[in-house]
Amino acid sequence: MTPTPVTLERGAVPETARADWQTDQEVRWCPGCGDYSILAAMQFALPDMGVRREDVVVVGGIGCAARFPYYVNSYGLHGIHGRAPAIATGIALANPELSVFVVGGDGDLLSIGGNHLLHALRRNVNLTILLFNNRIYGLTKGQFSPTSEQGKVTKSTPRGSEDAPLHPLSVALGADATFVARTHDMDRQHMMEVFTRAHAHPGAAFVEVLQNCNVFNDGAYEAITARASREDMLIPLAQGEPIRFGPEGSKGVVLDPTKGAVVVDVADVGVDALLVHDESRGDPGIAFALSRLAPNPTEPTPMGVFRAVERPVYGTANPVAVTPPGREALSGLLHSGTTWTVD
Repeated sequence: MTPTPVTLERGAVPETARADWQTDQEVRWCPGCGDYSILAAMQFALPDMGVRREDVVVVGGIGCAARFPYYVNSYGLHGIHGRAPAIATGIALANPELSVFVVGGDGDLLSIGGNHLLHALRRNVNLTILLFNNRIYGLTKGQFSPTSEQGKVTKSTPRGSEDAPLHPLSVALGADATFVARTHDMDRQHMMEVFTRAHAHPGAAFVEVLQNCNVFNDGAYEAITARASREDMLIPLAQGEPIRFGPEGSKGVVLDPTKGAVVVDVADVGVDALLVHDESRGDPGIAFALSRLAPNPTEPTPMGVFRAVERPVYGTANPVAVTPPGREALSGLLHSGTTWTVD
């Protein structure tokens, strides 16, 4: 019996499951790597994003995280080191109907790719940028990265790193990114919620994912993400709610005029003194203060959406007009020789 073909309107999105977003490629990271859980969260979240597989493009650079394009059943591109935001910018401008994801590590996006990242954020290009922060160079076998802590002893810093680390969320907020969030690889549901919100945001959405490299930097976030520690160490950011955490909400966050955002005992200051979270503030100053609350991942650390504001998406005011050449024109160009005259 010949099945009746199903015709979908261009705007209709077929239902999918995780399996539809998995490829036939063997997923190859080190056993136990946090990238596995991030990939699973993304594949589980994509069916709820309301997108077709043929309308999704995943762009990676160089590094362990940048292998994502091989493992998501959509269009993908593996670029060169640090250039993923620039490549993705071109894709997003050429076809604004696409959902474009940029995936890279802290070395890829903050070192050689730092310049490209800043401009994608400040321009508010319609991209969803996922930065996996394991605070080390994993693919090249354990050198210090832009987010490694001072004093970090690695193969490239045998006497300990002298560099002050970059804080990815502070960098994004300093570039005036319109959506900034943080999640971690030990909570699939939280990752799914953050990824879905980031994708739905019009413009540049930046998500830092705290990710464990169990070979070259094992336990980098164990002090805050271990199941036994989360209640005391992870600070949930809920829109419109006082920022509280700990057993029975016993801890909270206040703004100190000299120290910025600080952790306090609620019993000492009262609930009314706590900072009420507002991700929609136009001024990124308070979000920036929250991004600096935990200079090291051994202290209470905010999780969730720090900022979500609206600003014109890059290219919408003066959209790029792309007119594909006809077959004859393209053939003529390809066979016209090795030089061209440009008027």
